[in-house]
Amino acid sequence: MSSENQFDVIVVGGGNAALCAALSAQEHGARVLVIEAASKEDRGGNSRFAGTIFRTTHNGLGSIKPFLCEEAAKDVHLCAIEPYTKEDYNRDLSNVSHGRNDPATSEVLLDQSWPIIEWMYKKGVKWETTTRKYYNVEGQKGKVINVEPGAAIMVRNSGVGLIENLYAAVERTAYGPNPITIKYDCPGHDLITSGDMVLGVRTRQRGSYVDIYGHVILASGGFSSNPAMRRQYLGEGWDLVLVRGTKYNTGTMLCRAIDAGARTVGHWGAAHASPQDFHGPLMGDIKISPHIPRYAYQYGITVNVNGQRFFDEGEEYWEKTYAKTGKKIADQPEAKAYQIFDQQAIHLLPKRYETATPIWADSIDQLATKIGVSTQALKRTVEEYNNACPQSDKFDPHALDGLHTNNSILIPKSNWALRIDKGPFVAYAVTCGITFTYGGIQTDTSARALNNEGKHMPGLWAVGEVAGGLFYHNYPGGAGLTKGAVFGRIAGREAALSRLSARSRL
Repeated sequence: MSSENQFDVIVVGGGNAALCAALSAQEHGARVLVIEAASKEDRGGNSRFAGTIFRTTHNGLGSIKPFLCEEAAKDVHLCAIEPYTKEDYNRDLSNVSHGRNDPATSEVLLDQSWPIIEWMYKKGVKWETTTRKYYNVEGQKGKVINVEPGAAIMVRNSGVGLIENLYAAVERTAYGPNPITIKYDCPGHDLITSGDMVLGVRTRQRGSYVDIYGHVILASGGFSSNPAMRRQYLGEGWDLVLVRGTKYNTGTMLCRAIDAGARTVGHWGAAHASPQDFHGPLMGDIKISPHIPRYAYQYGITVNVNGQRFFDEGEEYWEKTYAKTGKKIADQPEAKAYQIFDQQAIHLLPKRYETATPIWADSIDQLATKIGVSTQALKRTVEEYNNACPQSDKFDPHALDGLHTNNSILIPKSNWALRIDKGPFVAYAVTCGITFTYGGIQTDTSARALNNEGKHMPGLWAVGEVAGGLFYHNYPGGAGLTKGAVFGRIAGREAALSRLSARSRL
């Protein structure tokens, strides 16, 4: 067998989880190959499109400061960040997943969420706080912003920065004795198996299949860019939603692993789906897609094309509701809605709203006409909502302020219930954008893939979106990248040690 087709560890995928796995396997002495379906220009999977919040435990701003890059350190005076404990993280994860998240996997995630930040920092990842990207710093006019502590840290320059940092770390291994090899335009096609044992990966090239042998770490994503699988598992209309990320997450290797006997787990009928600009590209475009999220709905109201509200915009911090709000929009007529704000809230909209096409009007009647909604219906909705809002000066945009509507309306607003009565008014058209799917392969706490009988499949690990069991119904912002990195690091270490142990016995 040619040495070109023989490696200790083969990582299938090219995003955050994959590269953490590759770097970890390499530092534990393995000869590593990364196969990436995309070209070098398009590498990085969904991670390249991510906002890059990493949900992690920490002891407050003081503990975060030493890990901020030089540019970000200059901005610490803009924000206050309270500690985020393991108990906080566990509560948030359990609440959004309705208690269905796997306890053992969750425990590892919580324990390793801060160590992975430190490890990635040492690999060259540049960190900053989320203050400038997710809050309107200019609109606060010098006020200190209380950043939601669970979503306090992110990678500088978002997904592009994350991928650049991680690939730079991979490329630096070329100067040592054990370089990581990368093959682009090299999609995984199938697993090479002998019973439950995974021996390697069959890759699909233009004129042939090429078999590569070694322990396999699947980090190839879910099925977010496969319209047939979305329609099959997520339901009616999901084949038509906007795709926020890479076009390469087609679910191929996920399906091949299941065919080989891997057990499925998780919420296959749900996905991370959030409000996006209605005019955004149907498939991820790195020049546009990262700039079109519309997550400030808590500061106004959202109505469908019939002029009706359809969810509680102030249920929780946006970081804990945005990933389920997309589905609510997808379920509306035309999968379309409008976020409406008045002058009390417009200064709170994050910078990303500058890429939208705002629809301005001096009155609600005029706004209804401009957005093509029944004037009578929108007027009634706004009047009923306004009448249900309290008379209070306790509005706090950066805390759960308890400013809620009364029970005179069917759909409440639990926080930030300001009247919509200070014109001019503005509306932003939004739709549903899918980020990643929740269903996947069941793994143990070492990221080993389990078969249908619950036993580990020798030679196979699964990390990132291809591994299920942690997210159900909803998702706490930033937990996905943390999960991918944590278990990518674990899988890389375990696969390397397993392979080297087997080699020493030969």
